[in-house]
Amino acid sequence: MDTKVAALGAGIAPTADQHLAANQQGRAAQLLFRIENVPFCRWHTKARVIMGSATFFDAFDALSLAFVMPVLVGLWHLGPTEIGVLIAAGYLGQVIGALLFGWLAERRGRVPSATLAVGIMSVMSVASAFTGNFQMLFLARFIQGIGVGGEVPVAAAYINELSQAHGRGRFFILYELIFPLGLLGAAQIGAFVVPRFGWEYMFLIGGIPGILIAALILRLSESPRWLIAKGRLDEAERIIERLEAATNKRNLDPARDRIEVDARLASLQAGLQNPRKASWKELFSPIYRGRTLIVWVLWASSYFVANGINNWLPSLYKTVYHLPLQESLHMASISNVLSTCAVLACAFLIDRVGRRRWAMGCFVLSGALLATLGILGADDPRSVMLLASSAYAVMGTTTVMLYLYTPEIYPTRMRAIGTGLATSWLRAASAAAPAIVGVVLSGQGVAAVFLMFALTTIVGLIAATRMIETTNRALEEISP
Repeated sequence: MDTKVAALGAGIAPTADQHLAANQQGRAAQLLFRIENVPFCRWHTKARVIMGSATFFDAFDALSLAFVMPVLVGLWHLGPTEIGVLIAAGYLGQVIGALLFGWLAERRGRVPSATLAVGIMSVMSVASAFTGNFQMLFLARFIQGIGVGGEVPVAAAYINELSQAHGRGRFFILYELIFPLGLLGAAQIGAFVVPRFGWEYMFLIGGIPGILIAALILRLSESPRWLIAKGRLDEAERIIERLEAATNKRNLDPARDRIEVDARLASLQAGLQNPRKASWKELFSPIYRGRTLIVWVLWASSYFVANGINNWLPSLYKTVYHLPLQESLHMASISNVLSTCAVLACAFLIDRVGRRRWAMGCFVLSGALLATLGILGADDPRSVMLLASSAYAVMGTTTVMLYLYTPEIYPTRMRAIGTGLATSWLRAASAAAPAIVGVVLSGQGVAAVFLMFALTTIVGLIAATRMIETTNRALEEISP
């Protein structure tokens, strides 16, 4: 029921403001329907490729230190605790970046926020190559982390808002596949470059292309859903017209499918009733409180396991199993090869399996692999490579899926800030994991590390059972 009808039903003549509000809501619903009615086409692909390129180097920069660390251990005489602290530096910055850029994206838009985040991330990657000691690298990685932490949640909100309900999972996961490809790129390039040319080149490779990509992001169209939420309907319509001009195909024909079109318009307009100003406090309102707490636990538990494994494996092979540098780096890169294959499978299955069942299955399987490794012992590096890398690959699909799921459960007015706040838990967990691994490794041994990860998957499994299902539902229908 719109504002005008409600006023008439109460026997009160609608005011001019109520007429205007009703007309604005009707137009907004029409614009949202037009976004949903255009199938995925080259316009979507362009945005996905450019934003995906930034996400590639986000992942590259996040993992680059792991493949530099085996060299720095000997060069700067670092112990397990110092290794953990240096790895944690970037993730501490990412906590700030996720919160800061989530807030900025709600107020200034997705495109300028992503541009600034990528710029900071890339410039500081170049700066990292010129640090010469532990303290300076810690500082550079911390500042770089602010950009790294800001880019992915803003990009996730942006790509989600460009997507339509049907097939959104596959469209988004194929975009998000670029993240494990970035990790894979860091692993393969690190294994080749670091032993031959030096650790500094790893940071240069991650930074210089990102500066160019930032300029390309700035030229992208703003999210029309964000513009609609801000009442900037004329700007949104101009972007939607360019979207519609990219293809003559439509999901529904207004003349042939009138009943279904009317139903979709009514559903979209119902989701626009009682518009509210964005506020982080709404994340804890009765509607969203449960969703918020569940995704926080999912982010923290899945990334504690995934990044704990991925960031430590190169150093474990070198310091615990005393393998040569090049062999350590090549063995560590296996986890990212497996992860890329697993995420590709996820892209084609997620809309059939559903978000909730996928997450539950991943926590169970990853936990079983890690428990097996911890119970049987981790004396053989080949067993670690097989079981730990497989556990990481399985958990990696959940970490990618959460970038799809989290923006789905919040409305446009707080999608970026909700996603940013949720991803700050992944950053906090990723910062804590390396430091905790260093302490456990020093005191209890490597088998205890894998048992710790296995216990963490139980926490994630409990949270996954409470997820709401969002598959093939329009964003406005999921979140009022």
